[in-house]
Order: sequence, then C-alpha cells, then structure tokens
Amino acid sequence: MSSKSNLRLIFPQWQGGDNPPYYLGSKLLAWLAPPANDITEEVNVIPPANQSLVLEDGMTGRVAVTAQLADAARIIAKHKPDTLTVLGGDCLVSLAPFAWLSEHYGNKLGVLWIDSHPDVQTPAQYPNAHAHVLGALLGHGDKALTDAVNHPISPAKVMIAGIHDPLEYERDFIKHYDIATCSPQQVKSDNHVIEKWIKDNEIEYLAIHIDLDVLDPSMFRSVLFAKPGRTKDEFGNVAEGELTMEDVAKLIHEATLHAEAVGITIAEHLPWDAVNLQNFLLKLPLLGNQ
Repeated sequence: MSSKSNLRLIFPQWQGGDNPPYYLGSKLLAWLAPPANDITEEVNVIPPANQSLVLEDGMTGRVAVTAQLADAARIIAKHKPDTLTVLGGDCLVSLAPFAWLSEHYGNKLGVLWIDSHPDVQTPAQYPNAHAHVLGALLGHGDKALTDAVNHPISPAKVMIAGIHDPLEYERDFIKHYDIATCSPQQVKSDNHVIEKWIKDNEIEYLAIHIDLDVLDPSMFRSVLFAKPGRTKDEFGNVAEGELTMEDVAKLIHEATLHAEAVGITIAEHLPWDAVNLQNFLLKLPLLGNQ
C-alpha cells in the first residue's frame, strides 16, 4: 500500500470557461467517483445564479477566477499532499494542483495533457482562462495565472495527447517550445510514443490532465460539442474530440507503466441532459418554485 498522502479536490469552477453547467458537472463527478479513503476538500466557488460574467482586463471573470485559484492553493498548502485528484470544473482547475506537484517533484515530473486543445492561449487571443492553463504552467501568459506557478514546467516535460487541428497561434506556440504531441491516430495505435517521451525526458512522475472534450461527442454526450441544439458552426473551427474512453484508459495505462501517477484531473464535464432535467423539475408543481 502506498504511503503517499492524497488530496481529493472538488473544484466546480465554471467561470474559467464562462459556462455554468461546469458547476453541476463537477458536483456529479464527485458523486460518481469511487468513495475516497483520503482527504477531500472543496474549493469555494461562487455558484452560477443566472448572472453574466464581465471582461476584466482581458479575462472573463478575472476576480472570481483568481480568488478561486488562491483558495485552491490555500487548501493544497494546508495539506501538502504527495498526490492530488481533481474533479472539475473547467480546465483551469489543474493550475494550482499541477503547480504544487511541479514544486514537489521538480524536474522528475511530467505532464500528460489529454485534450483536443493545447490550452496555451492568453487573453490576447481568447478571454476565457480555461484556454490559458497549460501555457501558465509553462510560465507563459497572464501574470495573475503565472504568479501561481513557482516552478514552471519545462516544455520538454509536457506531452499533449489527442490534439488535432490546433489554431494558428497554438500551432506556432507548440512549435516554438518544441512540445511533444500525440494525435488521436497515434493514441489509437500502439506505437509507444508516450513511453519514448517518458524515457527520453527522464520522467519519473506524471500529472495527468483529462479534458473530457477529447472524447468523440457522438460517443460521449456530456461534453461541450454535444450541446443540444447546437448549430454546425457554433464553435467555429475549434477541434472536436476523436477518442473513446477506452482509448484514453489504454493511453493512461501505457503511461503509468513507465512513470508513477501523482496527479489526475477530470475537467470539462458538461452534463447537458442532467442540466435540462434539473431545469425541467424546477417548473413542476410540488417540486419546483411554483
């Protein structure tokens, strides 16, 4: 049995993606997850209440996002865990936990970022901070986020798996910093790309970020791109997931044969049917606010 102390962090942040259903998505993840035998804490997140977020110095909901980031960092510092489990919330929930793991494990830590998108933008490209998180972990981007990272992660210690068709800025960033990537086709094939990355970069520990929108929305419906009633062009030319849960599970199994998992985040759970059912129940007699 491992002697490492684990902190399970429930982090229902929705402001980083400016999408209220992330709040319920995190709560449902916490309910669905296997029972915890370790410490569980919940970050103090302002719940959605039909309010609109405002743009603050180029970032949507900056005050709320930074306050919640600080609360997550406070909880982590209180417990000083060896390992972290994060149930989000939008992708920004990985910032404080992975920053802590980077301090704790130093250059022995690698980050396996399982996502259709690299999350390396800044407010100059896009205002929602969930698209800034990996860049901030590398020490790049808005000071409100990079200040939370005392030990920036080396680009060589990052692998983005499941990515395809990045935007021009993202493609240029990845090329400039020479960040390793693994396409959906490579994930599906057993070509040992992950093993080679781990061994070449002497990675002993892994922080694993899973953005559920890496999943094919025709196979798993609780993701952004499966939004009911969406129009064909609603999300522009942003890449949509192409993997299955089995693909992701196999990828992580392969990675953890060669390095120890010390952090895992599940992010971007958007349970559209549960949200719509909840709203429906509010309209019914003896149940809702009638």
